[in-house]
Amino acid sequence: MTRTDGPDSERILVLAPIGRDGPAAAALLRESGLAAEACASLTELRHGLELGSGSALIAEEAFYQDRLDVLVDWVAAHPAWSDYPFIVLTSGRDTSPVHARRVRLLEALRNVSLLERPVEAVMLVSAVQAALRARRRQYETRDLLLERVHAAARLEALVAERTRDLEEANRRLRTEIGQREQVEATLRQAQKIEAIGQLTGGIAHDFNNLLTAVLGNLELAILQVTNETARRLLSTAERAARRGAELTRQLLAFARKQHLKIEVVDLNTLVSNMGDLLFRSMGGTVRIETVLQKDLWPAMVDASQIELVILNLAVNGRDAMPEGGRLTIATANMDAHDTTRPTELSAADYVAVSVSDTGTGIAPELLSKVFDPFFTTKDIGKGTGLGLSQVYGVARQSGGTVRIDTQLGRGTKVTVYLPRGVGATTAPPEKAISVVQANRRHQTILVVDDDADVRTVTVSSLESLGYAVSVAESGRAALELLERGARFDLMLIDYAMPDLNGVATLRRVRAKRASLPVVIMTGYAATAAIEEAVGRAGILQKPFKLEELAAKIDGALRSARSAEAIPSSNVVPIQSG
Repeated sequence: MTRTDGPDSERILVLAPIGRDGPAAAALLRESGLAAEACASLTELRHGLELGSGSALIAEEAFYQDRLDVLVDWVAAHPAWSDYPFIVLTSGRDTSPVHARRVRLLEALRNVSLLERPVEAVMLVSAVQAALRARRRQYETRDLLLERVHAAARLEALVAERTRDLEEANRRLRTEIGQREQVEATLRQAQKIEAIGQLTGGIAHDFNNLLTAVLGNLELAILQVTNETARRLLSTAERAARRGAELTRQLLAFARKQHLKIEVVDLNTLVSNMGDLLFRSMGGTVRIETVLQKDLWPAMVDASQIELVILNLAVNGRDAMPEGGRLTIATANMDAHDTTRPTELSAADYVAVSVSDTGTGIAPELLSKVFDPFFTTKDIGKGTGLGLSQVYGVARQSGGTVRIDTQLGRGTKVTVYLPRGVGATTAPPEKAISVVQANRRHQTILVVDDDADVRTVTVSSLESLGYAVSVAESGRAALELLERGARFDLMLIDYAMPDLNGVATLRRVRAKRASLPVVIMTGYAATAAIEEAVGRAGILQKPFKLEELAAKIDGALRSARSAEAIPSSNVVPIQSG
């Protein structure tokens, strides 16, 4: 295979600067069928070489008139396959300077053939043709090298493609191995829980029999004795036995051997109706939020047991947030095609209820133990270790399961999956709240409280006294109202609220409206620090009577009218309790 890269690649360049030798030699070569072009100087020859040629015929005297280095750097820049052939026509002189010059010429141009003049035309044409054949072989070598490079590149691309295929296959294999290990771990955990459940169920059953006898006899003995000391001792023993019965009930729930009244339950209604119980159980430093899915499917579960499940999870969440935080209860539908469904559940429709906290989270090494009976991370005396066991037992006995998603320092989410029920339940109608209106006093009170029930009764009381009332469910909401330019004559604010408590909110309010009178409600006894900050006159204790509320508001408004501004010490933090 010969590649010439165009007609110039076999062109013969002729340089003979004295007389007519150059044009005559070029004409002779053209008559022999070769492409030849005469050059006037080494510089012009160099330009022709750069455009492309097969060989160069140069008269020796050309190097006397011009510098040899015009060609040297061009020769040095050639690739490894190239050894450009030069033919130099010499004279018969062979003096030492001439000889030395010829040696330098041979060393500089490398591939040089010397022809001594006079030279016959046949010999000249033959020498040029030989040089051109050598140049063609160099072209063939170049093409072979290029083909080898291209082949190596194709091979490298093929190897890279095969490597990517192998890496993808390895990735899929690692994924499959990870999934299999996860399934195996889930199976081992289920088998462990099942074995513990069988043992626990047997013990709880026998223990229940014992407690039945103990409690029955204690009740009979209490009815028959008349001595108060003996009756008191028996009552104490009965209470202790009933606590044992409660523990037994939780063990039976874990073992899935308790009697459940499975029915169609509207989880949205159930969660909403638990509001009072949850607010009382959480305390004032935990904000409770609900995210209830619209058009939620009904669930098949024992309503009383799922209430205990939600309460247990809420209490665990509260205990994981000793400094306060947010507790979120959410519901959701999960159809049979949902790929996030836990592997132990069959392909069916489920209803999920989850309880999330922003607490400390659970360490990874403890996740496999959290459902074990009597396992707890709480301090001694602060937990029995049966809460999550009962949650797991109720979920599994109902035909569902439990999943825990947790991250240390970020919180925990426990999701209970329950089978979808057929039919729907109707939430009980809400009772209307009657409000007695009194004469209006043309003053507006801003009520700030995160507890909806407390907020409602406070608003009703103020309206019955004749005040106009605006409400905000948090300190930030109150600040947003002020930012929008809303005007109020007094702010009545709760102390213990998530995010911004009453005092923190007051400080920001003071920066915007220093003269706004403020009364802070609290369910705690006022501490010296609170009194120093707001003064006792600015504190309204919970629970309060209507006349106490009226007197506190009237006093704060009178003080505001008699002073240009209310000092920050008049602000009273209110702690919900």
